[in-house]
Amino acid sequence: MTAVIDEVPYLDISAPDFAMSSERVRDARERSWYARTNYGIGVLRYQQVTDLLKHPSLNQGSAKWPEHHGVHSGIFYEWWAKNLLVLEGEEHHRIRRLLNPAFSPRVAESLKPEFAAIAAELIEGMKAKRARGEQVEFVSDFSEPFATRALCAMMGLSHEHWPFIADRANTVGYALSVTIKEDIERIDQAVHELYDFVDRRIAERTAEPGDDVVSRLIGFTAHGDKLSDTELRNALVLMLFGGMDTTRNQLGLIVQTYIRNPEQWELLAANPDELAKPALEEALRVNPTTRWVTREANEDFEYNGLKIEKGTTVHLFTMASGTDPEAYPDPEIDILAKDRKAHHTFGGGVHHCLGHYIARADMSVALPMLAQSLTRLSCPGGDEWLPDSGNTGPVRYPIDFDVR
Repeated sequence: MTAVIDEVPYLDISAPDFAMSSERVRDARERSWYARTNYGIGVLRYQQVTDLLKHPSLNQGSAKWPEHHGVHSGIFYEWWAKNLLVLEGEEHHRIRRLLNPAFSPRVAESLKPEFAAIAAELIEGMKAKRARGEQVEFVSDFSEPFATRALCAMMGLSHEHWPFIADRANTVGYALSVTIKEDIERIDQAVHELYDFVDRRIAERTAEPGDDVVSRLIGFTAHGDKLSDTELRNALVLMLFGGMDTTRNQLGLIVQTYIRNPEQWELLAANPDELAKPALEEALRVNPTTRWVTREANEDFEYNGLKIEKGTTVHLFTMASGTDPEAYPDPEIDILAKDRKAHHTFGGGVHHCLGHYIARADMSVALPMLAQSLTRLSCPGGDEWLPDSGNTGPVRYPIDFDVR
């Protein structure tokens, strides 16, 4: 890439103290639509992120992540190379087309009663702990079991499996860290165990089909085409990993957002039916778990006066774009605001998140139920967070609250 280097801000996005909500990032966005980083370009503003999410000269940028960090073989490497996140072109379109029926708005809507039952049970558990004077820890007491059990509901799995799924998915999550090579043995083992788990579920649903995602995908054909056994297995492992990890993290970030904005929480509690959707979308906009979406240039091209060379990594900063004053003149969270531009938390273009209807359904059920049950939320300390990198969220998040 070429530019007048001295005029372009620089961000060390792998620094331990890097924060997407920092003055440094806001200052960089004020000075320029992009920044140089230690891993390519970081795109900071809403319009440019919108354009580049759909730019034909950019491919999904995570395909080479393992190789960039010294992992060139093994079961995780082979799975990663063939999952929907990193596929391109006709292969990507074909797999996505065959997976679409499992993630439709109709499916998402049909699952809401089960999501509500799970949320109600977990909320009662938190209230009981509070009544006994015990510390409530939001990740282990709500967001992780809710995310994983919602996934079990979608996939027609017994809820007894949720601790296994959560544990293995957490381990696979280490593959997204720069320490992947150090952790690759346990990551490979987790993928192997998820493969075995999925193979058993496929065999069960093949023998006795039900009204669940696994059964639908086994039986679905489009123009005479269907998923192979390997493609189905890869897709289901991705669902188990991505479906748990992102929802768990995002729920923690949503609670953090409303702890910081208690008046917005009270508005939601007072009018949950009308405000559930905007309350979720606003929280996703200002505090997304996906801090940036990664792309890689598949050819030399020029955009907005910047020459970008083939192979350049381009990070599209979803959080910075979601609070860009050029797109949101009043960027602070406001669940009563009208006509907000669409945020980029679920990506965009051909790689727009396939599971966004399901994710929106489960979180839009859980969020108003939490607000109707709990008030005066706070964090007493002792919270631990993942790095503020590609995906973030709480590892541990103690909360205090009053019961309404």
